[in-house]
Amino acid sequence: MKFNNPKIKKCNNKTFEECIKDNEYYNAIFVEKPKFDLKYITFDSCIFENIDFTSIKLIEVCLIDVIFKNCDLSNQEFDKQMLSRVKFENCKLVGTSFIDSSLRDIEFLNCNSKYINFSNAIINNMVIKDSNFSDSTFNETKIKNISLTNVEFNKAEFLQTNLNDIDFSESDITGIIFDRKSLKGIIIDRFQAHTIVEMFGVKIKE
Repeated sequence: MKFNNPKIKKCNNKTFEECIKDNEYYNAIFVEKPKFDLKYITFDSCIFENIDFTSIKLIEVCLIDVIFKNCDLSNQEFDKQMLSRVKFENCKLVGTSFIDSSLRDIEFLNCNSKYINFSNAIINNMVIKDSNFSDSTFNETKIKNISLTNVEFNKAEFLQTNLNDIDFSESDITGIIFDRKSLKGIIIDRFQAHTIVEMFGVKIKE
């Protein structure tokens, strides 16, 4: 898979107040929590570090060439938005929603993403590594190229989603839910086969 990392240009430390004054949301490093909701903004070539967004709403925010490090984005809604070349590193995204969004070249590294929702999203090139995606939702999601390494998918749900040739063999799929369409063509190891077989009520005689 050819994967494009965020293209971060030379950035300067800025506050959100400075940006809203100048209407410039690019080439910036943000390390201070915003004091107001962020609405109808495109962040381009930006880095967010150690910011807790839980009391701030991100409303119709577009992200291009963006890195989040050690941020809490739990319960944020990126629905119907475009995200391109975005990296989430050591972030918390519990209950975060990407419904109906378009995502290209997205990376989740060491993230707590329980209950994350990608229903009806279009995903083109995604890397998930060392992350918890338990109870996540991928319903009617269009996926092209996804790499999974040490991902916990406990009780995750994949329905009406084409997962052909996607390799789950290095991930925990305990309690995962697939329908027949989503299950077709997935790659698992022989130990995970018990989980898939039991999903359809088949008993394995030892």
